[in-house]
Amino acid sequence: MMETLNRKLLPSIHTPGLEIGPQKEYPVKVMQFGEGNFLRAFIDWMIDKSNEAGKFNGMVQLVQPLPQGTADLINAQDGLYTLILRGMENGAPAEYKRIITCVKGCLKTDSDWEAIVKCAVSPDLQLVFSNTTEAGIEYKPEPYTPGKTQVTYPAKLTSLLFERFKAGQKGLVLVPCELIDKNGSTLRDCILRYAADWKLGAGFENYVKEECAFMNTLVDRIVAGYPRNEAADWCNKLGYQDNLIDCGEIFHLFVIEGDEKYRAVIPFAEAGLHVVWTKNQTPYRSRKVRFLNGGHTSSVLAAYQAGFDFVDQMTGDKLFGKYLRTALFEEVFPTVQLPDDEKKAFAESIIERFLNPFANHQLISISLNSISKWQVRVLPSLIDYEKINGKLPKVLAFSFAALLSFYRGTVDAAGNWSGKRAAGAYPIRDDAEKIAFLNAEFDRLKQSGDYEAFIRTVMARTDFWGMDLNTIPGFTARAAADLRSIDELGITPAVEKLLEK
Repeated sequence: MMETLNRKLLPSIHTPGLEIGPQKEYPVKVMQFGEGNFLRAFIDWMIDKSNEAGKFNGMVQLVQPLPQGTADLINAQDGLYTLILRGMENGAPAEYKRIITCVKGCLKTDSDWEAIVKCAVSPDLQLVFSNTTEAGIEYKPEPYTPGKTQVTYPAKLTSLLFERFKAGQKGLVLVPCELIDKNGSTLRDCILRYAADWKLGAGFENYVKEECAFMNTLVDRIVAGYPRNEAADWCNKLGYQDNLIDCGEIFHLFVIEGDEKYRAVIPFAEAGLHVVWTKNQTPYRSRKVRFLNGGHTSSVLAAYQAGFDFVDQMTGDKLFGKYLRTALFEEVFPTVQLPDDEKKAFAESIIERFLNPFANHQLISISLNSISKWQVRVLPSLIDYEKINGKLPKVLAFSFAALLSFYRGTVDAAGNWSGKRAAGAYPIRDDAEKIAFLNAEFDRLKQSGDYEAFIRTVMARTDFWGMDLNTIPGFTARAAADLRSIDELGITPAVEKLLEK
């Protein structure tokens, strides 16, 4: 039986082609909220490479912000995991394998708050990274609970920064990686609202404004995560058991909008990584979010219901490949304010990345928090297309009905929601209140058969979509017709009918 990856095992690992990060005990310079696949394949990889280049010399303390997560697995492996990056380079398959060694371990907010506070007030700490999905950076009123964790991520961070302020420690550089516009500025505004709510004082508010720095960022790397179907084979090749193998593509881009004086604190570019410092990230963000992320969110929920499991399968399929290309080249394309040749090249690169045969990017993993993702990634293109052309984009509009259809499910005794497709049940992962609301409305639709009334009610939830979607000309009737088509024909025939128009 193979031994599970741990730090004592490292000296005996001599797998050909496997890189191992520095085996030094650096001080913890980073607190990272979010222990999921993306940050471990992106930020932690960058820190590990920067340590290797002698530019950073720091460790990462992961924090699991939700009750469920991978903290126990991470701690069982002493923070170690294998990252596998695969793709095409110069027309040929390429693969890189590396044991990431910069992670100290993982603390849980609901049981390790005292240890998290201790880390937050450490004089060695310099940076806070996060990826709590698009739904994570939000302000919701809640009471101050010193001594135990808060509810929202910004509230947790406010509490920790206040402890650091009281301890007389210097401010931190905060680098959120959530895919919302002006993520750093939004996080800062949330923290200041909590500070005012909790009456933490003008001194602390000035500390947040003057001594802490908030970067606006854009991240780009497709991360498939744990290769469930290949895991046993990988462990045999590696020569050890790793329950946290993470897989992603080779391509990466990190755009940081902020004062370049912080390059010394975030020395990723100096370590040779693809990092862009800019005074305006908007063009980069619009291009990436609308084409890549919008391409994902507008297509995967329909494709998953049609029986596909992976992005490359969906993209390579004649029907759903056409569906995706229609969204990107005909509907998103005119809404991005960049030269046509640049947009065309980027859109074509997206198709190439989606077709990466090594990515194993599961559609069901992309489905996490699709309501907030659709608002951020798809809705802006839909609105702009309608304004430009005086009509709705057919695929982007259809993706709304596909989203609703995907969210139709049942809840078990443990409170877990699941939907059904021909291949069996699948998990629906989003805010429980949102899922429950949609399913209650689906129950009413089943009784009434009134699709327009159903759509009108759902579209009116401004807390879901950031606006009343009924105000978009023709969208209510279109979505009702699309959902009826899905219900009456099935998802694949509905897509075939859509693309015939």
